[in-house]
Formats: sequence, C-alpha cells, structure tokens
Amino acid sequence: MSITTTTHLNFRGTARPALEFYRNIFGGHLTLATYADFGTPHDAPGADKVVFGQLESAEGFRVMAYDIPGQDPEDGGPAVGLTRRENGATMTDQTFFLSIRGDTLEEVASCWDLLSEGASIVEPLAASAWTPGFGMLTDKFGVTWVIDVAAPAA
Repeated sequence: MSITTTTHLNFRGTARPALEFYRNIFGGHLTLATYADFGTPHDAPGADKVVFGQLESAEGFRVMAYDIPGQDPEDGGPAVGLTRRENGATMTDQTFFLSIRGDTLEEVASCWDLLSEGASIVEPLAASAWTPGFGMLTDKFGVTWVIDVAAPAA
C-alpha cells in the first residue's frame, strides 16, 4: 500500500495569491479551478474564488488549497489565527503548522527569506539546541511555517 499526505489549506478569499506566492518560492505546477468553473454563475459573489487549487513541485513540495465560501474578511468572515512566542513557549490558536526541513541552513534560509516577505516572525531563523537552524513565521496569508535543518545523525 502506498499512502501520501498533502496539506490542504483553507483560505478566506486569498487561495489564488497564496498559491502563486508559494509557487514563486518552491516552484512547481499550479492547478486552479474556480467556483464558476464548477457551475456557479459567473456573476455570483465568490464565483472567481478557488474551489480547487494544487501546487506540486518535482522536488516534493505539495499543497492543496481552496477559498472557504462566504469567509472573506470583507464579507465578515473570521480573522486568521495568531501564533506568537510568550514566556519561552509558542502560543497559538491555529490547529496546524506547515513544516519545511532541509539538509543545510543555506537550503532552508532561501525559503525563509522568501516566506518572510510581509510575515510576522514568531522565532527568528537561528541555531538552536537541537538543530543548526530553526525558525517560525506566520506568512502574509496567515499560514504558520516551522522551518528547520535536519539534525546531524548521531
């Protein structure tokens, strides 16, 4: 049996720009379909929003995404969750983080630099007790990323 997992991100009207942003960072093929593509009248509110989005790179990066119907902030939808450091602990109301792990600090630093555009830095990318590099940020689309370097084998 072969099972893989793919993170499916739920956005509040920003799935398209988020997936395009991630494609600029990770590369890959982007597939998008709107609610109108699946039969919603083109002039209906939200018809241009993403009902199915997927980004997949040859290097193994893969996410799916869609826009939650009626959840745009301008429509009174809920705000994005918050992640922060407080008294040495990570405090969050988000139910998940996305994790990127690379073999070298240079490899993950390039992802960090691009993801940090407009982001809220939770923990700066730096060496820690368990890895040559660890950092956490919430990107401009509200997704919290944990970025680290694989610890050397013992």
